[in-house]
Amino acid sequence: MHCVDRLDYTLTMRSVDRTGAARPRTFTETARRAQIVGAAVDVIAEVGYAQASLARIADQLDISKGVILYHFVGKEDLVREVVAHVWSKGEAFVRQRMQAAPSGVGKLRAYIEACFAYMVGYPNDVIAIVDIARSARDADGTRLFDSALPIQAVTDVQKLLIDLRNSDQGTTDFDPAVMALAIRAAIDAVADRLRREPDLDVDLYGRELATLFERAIRGPTKGSHSCQ
Repeated sequence: MHCVDRLDYTLTMRSVDRTGAARPRTFTETARRAQIVGAAVDVIAEVGYAQASLARIADQLDISKGVILYHFVGKEDLVREVVAHVWSKGEAFVRQRMQAAPSGVGKLRAYIEACFAYMVGYPNDVIAIVDIARSARDADGTRLFDSALPIQAVTDVQKLLIDLRNSDQGTTDFDPAVMALAIRAAIDAVADRLRREPDLDVDLYGRELATLFERAIRGPTKGSHSCQ
């Protein structure tokens, strides 16, 4: 999960009145928007982006479609806020777990395991984001969310790996760009399977992949033998 302020959209705490002037949102408006975003996540996770109409999302909350349109310009506007919300929430989740981890390679393990812990705790968030990234298009057929998301994900991991490589903590000589791409590809591959395999042992994948990449970065341990 990654910094939302690096993307092309941001969450704001302002609204627009009927004259077109920006104004601070009321507490009630903010709470209603959050409720609508949560319902959108659940509906998209259940039926997919294409079938997640505003009417269907409104039914989930037992409100009218007009209530959604009071707070959001349309489906695209709502989906943008869904993405911003989920990525911001995920980033905070992962950051908190990394801060509690020991320095060095321990932070990489914490990062990987935290990504999978988020999938376990918030599967609908992950399923919805994956489907939006794959399916969301504007009126011209252009993806609403292009490669900026996965590219930024790899960049964030790469920065962590560069710090590890330069910290003189007994790591092997590895290419941070290649390793970061491999780590994110492994994480994203599991996220992509969540809808198809709801019983997937995500915790197991998290532990195994964290150990795999930790060993790759630390190099062979004492007593290990290479194939002759």
